[in-house]
Amino acid sequence: MSFYQQFNNGGKVVLIICFAALFIMLCYFALRMVEMAFVMKTKRPLYRHFWPFRKLSEEQLRILQTQFPFYSKLDEREKRYFEHRVASLIKDKFFIGREGLVVTDEMKVLIASTAAMLTFGFRDFYIGLITKIFIYPDEFYSKMNEEFHRGEFNPKLKALVISWKHFKEGFEIASDNINLGIHEFTHAIHLNSIKEKDVSSTIFEDSFKELIDIISNQDDLRQRLIAAKYFRDYAFTNQFEFLAVLVESFIESPQELKSQFPQVYKKVQQMLNFNFAGY
Repeated sequence: MSFYQQFNNGGKVVLIICFAALFIMLCYFALRMVEMAFVMKTKRPLYRHFWPFRKLSEEQLRILQTQFPFYSKLDEREKRYFEHRVASLIKDKFFIGREGLVVTDEMKVLIASTAAMLTFGFRDFYIGLITKIFIYPDEFYSKMNEEFHRGEFNPKLKALVISWKHFKEGFEIASDNINLGIHEFTHAIHLNSIKEKDVSSTIFEDSFKELIDIISNQDDLRQRLIAAKYFRDYAFTNQFEFLAVLVESFIESPQELKSQFPQVYKKVQQMLNFNFAGY
């Protein structure tokens, strides 16, 4: 084969590769445009899940099945995706015990399941602002404000810090609207949605802004929210605390929230894309 023929054949290969790359890029941008139109119309992502390939160990699955009630509300297909997400979060985060606490499968599964539950309507469920989860046996002294805490989220360190005792207590009474894990993970998701630009973060942040606008422009609704004993007093400290307490209420007593404040319920449901498990 002459040099010219070799060069010509090589040029054809390069041309084919370039056309293939261009075709893939066009398909990608076309899909983005279709999804943008879909999101604008429906306020939810075009799709949420990929192939659920990660598995929990038998012991981890037993813990999930027996100690996390939300899981039992899902259908069989959703359960497989949920298991995949819990396993993925366990693999992705560093779980670190403090004050001599030994990290167990129970801790990993229940903490990861809480994050997976709150982001089950998201496509990107990893919460990139969290890389480390510190677990104390009880209340701990926080250098952030020099007080004892039950839980906190430190975005600078990408760390979630919780008291295991109070995390467990949050699930003992399923309808008291007090759940440490839900509260702290909501703070992390909220800040993550401001930082990230993925479709689920955008929907979350835009929907929260819409909720704040509704409350700000409807004095009657605002006064009823303040007067209601449904929310704890410090829920109105700032927008971050308000949202964390609101999501606790949405998860633990959805029907009560829906009956008292249907507009608020609908916006939280939209933020989380929560259209499963009876919500």
